[in-house]
Amino acid sequence: MRLELTPANATHLAFARDLTRCAMLPYYSQYNLLWLEEAFNEAWSWREQWLVSGDAAVLGYCSLSQDRQALFIRELHLLPEYRRQGVGSWVLEELALWARQRRLPLLRLMVFRSNPARQLYRRHGFVEMGEDECFVRMQRTID
Repeated sequence: MRLELTPANATHLAFARDLTRCAMLPYYSQYNLLWLEEAFNEAWSWREQWLVSGDAAVLGYCSLSQDRQALFIRELHLLPEYRRQGVGSWVLEELALWARQRRLPLLRLMVFRSNPARQLYRRHGFVEMGEDECFVRMQRTID
């Protein structure tokens, strides 16, 4: 499958919000957090939004922000049928290339402590930098 990241726009907001809610609601429940659709909608306007596509089908999306040091992966979600097929690994490596192209030394993210995706991130060079009640902060140095 030929994978690519393409810009998302306002017409993709509902898809991204629904995908994120479905993926994250178990963690929100586990940690007694409240899912706020308004907060997601507001963040949509100031973040970079990208569709993960393959062979003309939308497989998921990612949401990014950056500062002077890091490209920050705010969200990365795939439709269930495309998980565990290397798509997430491809996205992480592509975003590492983007960080390098933008001359940013770090790629960062936060993940729920109980999310098994932590293993994926570790395999791709992310190290744990700290924890709070429910999140682990992770980063990868870009050479």
